[in-house]
Amino acid sequence: MAKFIFVTGGVVSGLGKGVTAASLARLLKARGHKVTLQKFDPYFNVDTSNLSPYQHGEVYVTEDGGEVDLVVGHYERLLGENLGIKNDVTSGQIYSSVIAKEREGYYNGGTVQVVPHITNEIKERIYSLATPDSDIIIVEIGGTVGDIECHPFLEAIRQFKSEAGKGNVLYIHVTLVPYIEMSGEQKTKPTQHSVKELQNVGIQPDIIVCRSDYPIGADSKRKLGLFCNVEADCIIQNLTTDNIFNVPLALEEDGLARAAVRKLRLDDCEPDLASWRDFCARAEKVHGGSEKLRIGLVGKYVELHDAYVSLTEALDHSGIAMNTGVEIVWIPSEKMTPAAVSRLASLNGIVIPAGFGERGFEGKVNAAKFARENGIPALMIGMGAQAGLVEYARSHSMEKANSTEFDRKTPYPVVYSPYDAPRFRTGAYTASLAPKSRLREIYGADTLSERHRHKYEFNPAFAAELQKAGLVFSAKSASGKIYEAFELPAHPFYIGVMFRPEFKSRPDNPHPLITAFISAAKNKK
Repeated sequence: MAKFIFVTGGVVSGLGKGVTAASLARLLKARGHKVTLQKFDPYFNVDTSNLSPYQHGEVYVTEDGGEVDLVVGHYERLLGENLGIKNDVTSGQIYSSVIAKEREGYYNGGTVQVVPHITNEIKERIYSLATPDSDIIIVEIGGTVGDIECHPFLEAIRQFKSEAGKGNVLYIHVTLVPYIEMSGEQKTKPTQHSVKELQNVGIQPDIIVCRSDYPIGADSKRKLGLFCNVEADCIIQNLTTDNIFNVPLALEEDGLARAAVRKLRLDDCEPDLASWRDFCARAEKVHGGSEKLRIGLVGKYVELHDAYVSLTEALDHSGIAMNTGVEIVWIPSEKMTPAAVSRLASLNGIVIPAGFGERGFEGKVNAAKFARENGIPALMIGMGAQAGLVEYARSHSMEKANSTEFDRKTPYPVVYSPYDAPRFRTGAYTASLAPKSRLREIYGADTLSERHRHKYEFNPAFAAELQKAGLVFSAKSASGKIYEAFELPAHPFYIGVMFRPEFKSRPDNPHPLITAFISAAKNKK
């Protein structure tokens, strides 16, 4: 039977429940277990597709086309496994499903209530992951214990203890242990109150993970164990760090996985963390070194760095692989006027990321032009690639070229939607790579499979004219009807792709396209 681990949070939000859950998954996988993760988000949006990046950061995309919370990206990167739509569930999905069933007569005229109908729907989503591919399911409950919208999820996971049986269910509570500078004391009272809030809904945590800026002292652990009814060795510290890669190793050292395995009545063994330790050692050396590449990120949402978290982490992964640090220079695209682009000259490379909407698009066009004309390595992604294509067309006899997203009457719609009503293309798609192209050389294969999230495409009607002007379309869809990428052969590195390579980068397996970009940036004189 599958084992279930439930991770809740208390005191304040933003304590890193997702990173804690993913780190534990990595540690259990290193012990030979088949692990998967699932996130429950209490908000009533059905998915993240319509959420503003300013509120929830990036929209992460899975292989099967799921538009999910960015924490799923942390899950995939730390666990090293691909997840899917079923791994991110919202209140919107739960309630929509129950209401749809009620309309279809599924409940035979019964009164539909939070208990048992909503809670049963939640449990069904959890049980659906209990397959031969997963013997341990780690479920993170979003929000904070005490939030009104969390109650149905807490009630659902409370019921698991009696349904799955003792030894098959583990509750982990992530809390904050603040430090009062003036008195020089750690305060355990917030954690005590948070645990009592959890106990009030019938859940007794088995393990408490304490976020703190300072090591949790033995006295604090004893006090927490006593007042929270938790064994002292199940009080785990999770110290604040600016290096997310070290979190699994730190939690392993403090005994999180050992406690979890014991509570779940599993045989423990020495985890195989050699490759992860090697990566972390290289990362520490690179991050502490003096060599830094200055990479400009010209985007619409740069005020909130989480809007580009997968991209910045992917750049870091590739920098570590190339033994060089990466310093991100955040550049608002709407401020990239023709008069302001000269500030890009000092950069080693430029990334123009994906985005939506007209604001800042012309700034991306200006950045692409400056990179092309001045030999600065440039990687353009999604809308960034659309801006690069528009710029190239305008510079080669198509002065008023544009995307039909912004100008439906443009005489040169080099970016367009092949459908009357533009719709998203999400998830993984395959493409064939042009022989002798830079992209073919980078991937070392004839085809690629990459994740997408966009509505507009390169217009094939202008391909011949643009190729005559020197541009190479180096990737096409399996059908040959959709152009996926372009490049300039004579440029040090000038590649635009409609897909999102950052979603497939892993700390110990960086993405080859982003690594090639970092290599070119490193070679820039």
